[in-house]
Amino acid sequence: MLEKLLKQLTTIHKPGKDVTAVFRYIGPGILVTVGFIDPGNWAVNLAAGSSYGYTLLWTVTLSTIMLILLQHNVAHLGIVTGECLAEATRKFLRPWVAIIHLSTAMLAAIATALAELLGAAIALNMLFKIPIFIGAVITAVICALMLMTNSYRKLEMWIAGFVSLIAASYLFELSMVNVSWPAAAVSWVTPSMPSGSMFVVMGIIGAVIMPHNLFLHSEVIQSRKWNLEDPKLIVKQLRYEFVDTLFSMSVGWAINSAMILLAATTFFAKGIAVDELQQAQEMLVPLLGSNAASIFAVALLFAGFASTATAGMAGASIFAGMFRESYDMDDLHSKMGLLLTYIPAVIILLFITDPFYGLILSQVLLSVQLPFTIFLQLYLTSSKRVMGKYVNTIITKFLLVSIGIIVTILNLYLMWDLQ
Repeated sequence: MLEKLLKQLTTIHKPGKDVTAVFRYIGPGILVTVGFIDPGNWAVNLAAGSSYGYTLLWTVTLSTIMLILLQHNVAHLGIVTGECLAEATRKFLRPWVAIIHLSTAMLAAIATALAELLGAAIALNMLFKIPIFIGAVITAVICALMLMTNSYRKLEMWIAGFVSLIAASYLFELSMVNVSWPAAAVSWVTPSMPSGSMFVVMGIIGAVIMPHNLFLHSEVIQSRKWNLEDPKLIVKQLRYEFVDTLFSMSVGWAINSAMILLAATTFFAKGIAVDELQQAQEMLVPLLGSNAASIFAVALLFAGFASTATAGMAGASIFAGMFRESYDMDDLHSKMGLLLTYIPAVIILLFITDPFYGLILSQVLLSVQLPFTIFLQLYLTSSKRVMGKYVNTIITKFLLVSIGIIVTILNLYLMWDLQ
């Protein structure tokens, strides 16, 4: 499985005794990381920082901890079984149950693609005054061609470059403001729910723990497969995967935190409420200088294109999984999955009158679907029939159940709060 994708993404390495071996396995986590520093994250983080200051930083910390546990667990599924989450769902669940689960996952992929396309389109509008809908179409076409023609063979390197540029952009802008680090440190670890913040809190959770990323990680992690027959190699690979996941998710935590810190020190401190990304860029000019505004727009464009590509990969993987097939852009089902992810997202854009609110709403919808994917993953990785001797430990089961319950309760509270 994944033979063609694996040839494009990486060279398979034999295990070595040198400590540099672990660096051969850094990559899949980076692909996942770009998913939770996408335009949807930009919107919810700007809303969080500009409206509530440092107060909601704890949500990024909690979400990232849960994300590390979930991504590490689903990567195990891909390594041990040689199948992604979508394939395993179709194989081990009753057909009608599997189709329902995967259909909701496809809807989540569409919601994700909507946010990514919208973010890239907003960036194109900022830089070149291209209309939002036209910008979204351009982004969808370019990303679809890149994936369908397999010109994305160096995907990990490109994504790593995009992530580095986004990180550098925010480090540059943070260097221009005065952050109260003691206050930020307290907010990172102290839960607080200001009045009216629940919608944004759920947006942050949905933006960090993205359902499509769980499917994507279990797919691309197989690009590092050595051997499924040798238990020692499997154990070593699982250990290297955890390093990749921990490193990549920590980078995502830092970038998301930087977004909130920048919004808090730039907008909240001056009593400015941000309700659109263009407004944020324009306001950065008098506050931080013209360079900051340009860097903001360019970084948003990189984030939009990179995350649109990974959303397309996830959608194609999920749809192919319905037919018990792996991601392969030479296969009809993967191509159909890609189109079924992008086309509905572009059509929905025609009905969105408030792009900023649309970005936040898309992330909230992801949080609503999230419990379905969490409990699906829990069921599969806790099954001896699926995982063999690598089945979840009691502690892992407890942690995953706790995460599922927390997310479900927060979703129920959000519904109650919105009434």
